[in-house]
Amino acid sequence: GVAARARHRGPAASRAAGWLAEALRARAAGRPRRLLHACRAGLALIEEHRLTFGSAELRARATAQGAELARLAQRHWVRSGGARELLAWTERWRATALAVPAVRPPEDPELFARLAALRETDHLLDRARSDGAASAATLERDRERLEAQVRELTLRVRGPYGRGAVAPDAGLILAALGDGPRAGARLVELVVVDGVLHALLCGGGRVRRFEVGPVAAAVAEIEFARSRLRRLAYQREPDRQELGELGRRLDASVLGPVAARLGDGPVVIVPPGILHGAPWALLSSLRRRVFDVAPSAAAWLRARAAVPPEDGAVVLVRGPGMAAADGEVRAIAALYDEATVLGGGSATARAVLSAVDGCRLAHLAAHGTFRADSPLFSSLLVDDGPLTAHDLEGLGRAPHRLVLSSCDSGQMAPVGADEVLGLATALLRLGTAGIVASVVPVNDEAAVPVMVGLHEGLRRGLTLAEALAAARGDDVSFVAIGAG
Repeated sequence: GVAARARHRGPAASRAAGWLAEALRARAAGRPRRLLHACRAGLALIEEHRLTFGSAELRARATAQGAELARLAQRHWVRSGGARELLAWTERWRATALAVPAVRPPEDPELFARLAALRETDHLLDRARSDGAASAATLERDRERLEAQVRELTLRVRGPYGRGAVAPDAGLILAALGDGPRAGARLVELVVVDGVLHALLCGGGRVRRFEVGPVAAAVAEIEFARSRLRRLAYQREPDRQELGELGRRLDASVLGPVAARLGDGPVVIVPPGILHGAPWALLSSLRRRVFDVAPSAAAWLRARAAVPPEDGAVVLVRGPGMAAADGEVRAIAALYDEATVLGGGSATARAVLSAVDGCRLAHLAAHGTFRADSPLFSSLLVDDGPLTAHDLEGLGRAPHRLVLSSCDSGQMAPVGADEVLGLATALLRLGTAGIVASVVPVNDEAAVPVMVGLHEGLRRGLTLAEALAAARGDDVSFVAIGAG
C-alpha cells in the first residue's frame, strides 16, 4: 500500500513501480477489474516514457520495467480462459518498439565519422587476424572504443514523444486473416506465462488457446536443432531422415497440438523473443507450407499494408569473400530487365546505402555476423568493412523488400521484456514490408538455386513467403519475416 502511493507522482520508473504495487494489492484482494486497471495504467505510463528515447536499444530495455505488469494480466486471462483477451494483452506488450515511429539518427557528422572509422578498423582487424599480425590486439581495443562511442552517440537521440500505435484487437487480426488472397490463413501467437508455452490459434473467425508445454523444453529442442543444422550445412546432401526427425520434435515442443490444426492455407508465426531463433522451415507442419514469421501481429499487419515504391528499382549487392556470390548475383540479374549491381570494389557501405534507400527490392549476397552481445552491431560485410544495423537506421526510406542470402542474417536477440533486436528488426522498424533471411548457417553453393528460384517467383508476382515456399526444396535455413 505504501509503495502503491508512488503511482501518482515522481519519475516514470517510480510511478510504474507504484502501479505494479497496486496491481499486486488488487490480486491479493481478489479484485480482477482493479488488477487489470492497474496493469493498463502502468503499461500506458511505460509506453509513454519509452517514446522519449530515440534509441531502439533504450526503448527495448525500458520494456523490462513493465514485464511483471504484463505477466499479471496474462496470468489472469490464462486462468480465466479468455483467449481473445490474452491475445490483446500479449499484443499490447509484444515488440512494442516496432509499434512506434522509427527515429533516424540526426545528420551528425561525428556519428558518421565514428561509423566510418569503425568500419575501417574492423576491416584492418580481419586482415591482421588472417595474417597473424601482432597489431590485432591493438585493433581489437580500437574497435571496442569506437563501438562504445557509436553506442553513446545513438543513445542520446531523442524520441518523438506523443503516443505509440494502438495494438490491434482480435477482430482486426481475424478480419485480415480472412481477407482476399489470404482467406483461410492462420496466425499462431506463442505466449509464455509462468514458464509454460501457450499457442493462440487465430483464424476462421475465432481465437483458441492451446497449452503446448514447458518453454524450457522448446528452447532446448531449438538449440539442439540449430546445432545439428550447423553440421548439416556443410554436407553436400542433407540427411532427410534426420531432418524429418528434428522437424517432428520441434513441432511437438514448439507448436504442440496446434501443429495439426493449421489447415491448408498460409500461416503467420508470432513467437516470443526467446524462440525467434527457431529454424521454422524445419518444423514438419511448416516444411512445405507458405508461412511468415513476425515479431508481433501488429508488425505483420503494418507490413501487409505497406505500399511499394513507384520507381521499382532492383539492387543486387555482392559482398567480398563469398565464392558462390558472383554466380548467384549474375543469375538473378539476368531475370530483371534493369538492375543496379554492386560488387568487386563498388559495394562500399556508402554506395550500398545510397542504392537501397527506398528501392523496391534489394538482394545482398554478403557474409553476415550476428552480435548477441550488442544486436545493433550485427552486420553484413561489404567491400570496405561491416555494414551495421546502426548504418541501416540512417536510411531515408527502407527497401520495400529485402533478401539476405548469408548465414544468420535473420537472427535476433531478445532484449528487455519481449523485444527483439537485429538487422531484420532495424529494417522492419523503418518500413520494410518483407525480408527473406537465414536463421542458421547456410551452404553458399546450395543456396544459389534457392535464391534464383525465389526471384523467379517474385517475377511471377508471388509474395516473398510464397516464392520462398516454391523455391525452398530441402533447404530449411531461410524464413520470410514480415508480410512481403
